[in-house]
Amino acid sequence: MKVTYLGHGCLLIEGGQSTILIDPFITHNSLARDVVVQDIVCDYIFLTHGHMDHVADVDLIVQHTGAEIVASYEVAEWYKSKGLKAQGMNHGGWCPYEGGRAKYVAAIHSSMLPDGSYGGNPGGFVFEDERTIYVSGDTALTMDMQLIPMTCKPLDLAALCIGDYFTMGIEDALIASDFVKCNRVLGMHYNTFDPIRIDMEEATRLFQSKGKTLLLPNIGGSISV
Repeated sequence: MKVTYLGHGCLLIEGGQSTILIDPFITHNSLARDVVVQDIVCDYIFLTHGHMDHVADVDLIVQHTGAEIVASYEVAEWYKSKGLKAQGMNHGGWCPYEGGRAKYVAAIHSSMLPDGSYGGNPGGFVFEDERTIYVSGDTALTMDMQLIPMTCKPLDLAALCIGDYFTMGIEDALIASDFVKCNRVLGMHYNTFDPIRIDMEEATRLFQSKGKTLLLPNIGGSISV
């Protein structure tokens, strides 16, 4: 599988039969200025919660891809009211898609849609496809992460927020990687805004000191899983 980092909390996951976009926030992210939204091709758009910095480009991308939105029930219903194709989930449920399935798992954060509508409960996703990938979404460290290796296939990659301030930081992400039993971590939700700027070299060193790998690709860069 190919995973492309598109900045902030946005990933493009190309699986065996489906391509999944997660939390598109590109046109309003100055760090992602070289990403051409119109070139993005995907079958599904998975949303972890309703904040603008995770949903800003949903409408634009659906226009040229026809992608189906998968999100919490409340977020999905909000997009349905706009005439878009969406299916709503809730925590603990599995959503089948062509070539795999995704589980909606717990996150500790908040959620509000761009117009102020209630955004339901935030979450993360575990994708079981050719490989198994956990995307934490915006979250604090939570003991619920320990349920993931108990209920899902062993992880090949954990995409964890590391920017601190709004989410867990480096130290808590290290603990999270223990909880989910995955030593290969893709860092997310960092450097976009001043409060979440990190020392990337120090973060990488801290992970290495624990025998783990922290991947911090350039925006637009890809890794193989």
